[in-house]
Amino acid sequence: MRHSRRELLRGSISAAGVVALAHTASAQLPESGVAADFKVRNGRIRQSVMGWCFKPMPALELARACRDIGIQGIEGISRDDYPAARKLGLKISLVGSHGFKRGPLSRDNHVFCIEQLKEAVDVAVQVGCPSVITFTGMRQKGIGDEQATKNCVACWKAAIGYAEKKKINFCLEHLNSRDDSHPMKGHPGYFGDDVDHCVDMIKQVGSPNMKLLFDIYHVQIMNGDVIRRIRQYKDLIGHYHTAGNPGRGELDDTQEINYPAVMREIVKTGYQGFVAQEFIPTWNDKVKALRHGAKMCDV
Repeated sequence: MRHSRRELLRGSISAAGVVALAHTASAQLPESGVAADFKVRNGRIRQSVMGWCFKPMPALELARACRDIGIQGIEGISRDDYPAARKLGLKISLVGSHGFKRGPLSRDNHVFCIEQLKEAVDVAVQVGCPSVITFTGMRQKGIGDEQATKNCVACWKAAIGYAEKKKINFCLEHLNSRDDSHPMKGHPGYFGDDVDHCVDMIKQVGSPNMKLLFDIYHVQIMNGDVIRRIRQYKDLIGHYHTAGNPGRGELDDTQEINYPAVMREIVKTGYQGFVAQEFIPTWNDKVKALRHGAKMCDV
């Protein structure tokens, strides 16, 4: 049967419309592409999850989801929930300490920070966790960058011997100071907002137990060149965090970080520690969002 040019054109436009509608629907429903039964298969990345991101989901509900997905660790939950999470077979991947606001940048905080760090080391030993998190704290009027650096290094030096004795690492987290849209998407005023400077402070402490918490989301915002920096600092990295950028959402194709490529590079470095999912879910089904993140990192 012969068709007129107009009929063929009308048919092509109609078909293109169907494809466009399907593509739009897919873009609006990212959750539809995630297998409900996906479980971690390769396991070359030891995955964990940060509990605060998934609130108000109860910690043990999140822990059960991790167990079902094949995620090995959990962090950022109440210490009261540690025993139950461990009973489910999860590791505690990181123990909290003094928080990111009140840090060693000021000498007035040194006694507090050292006490908190040592107490966290004791908890880490009890639960079999390799690392305790630490931060620089927020900038303060009257404390310049040079003095702030000296203060941070002096505080960590005063506490690191205790960590060495107990075979626990301090992991200094670099945070972005650029995003002011949400109290946990960025931290304007945070002193340790340059990852290269954080590495310099770590080197000044001069201990194999002083490590960098390489938060991929924060590094992307403040410094970029993520894979090259992973290669550069691989011997100093003690922990990783993930999140999509911009927005700190899922690790999907709406954001700019190519997580499978980043994870493959982490594997190449020989890293054996945890990579914790620290994105804030935007999908209606938070467990499906976590399952998707686990899939993106299971390279």
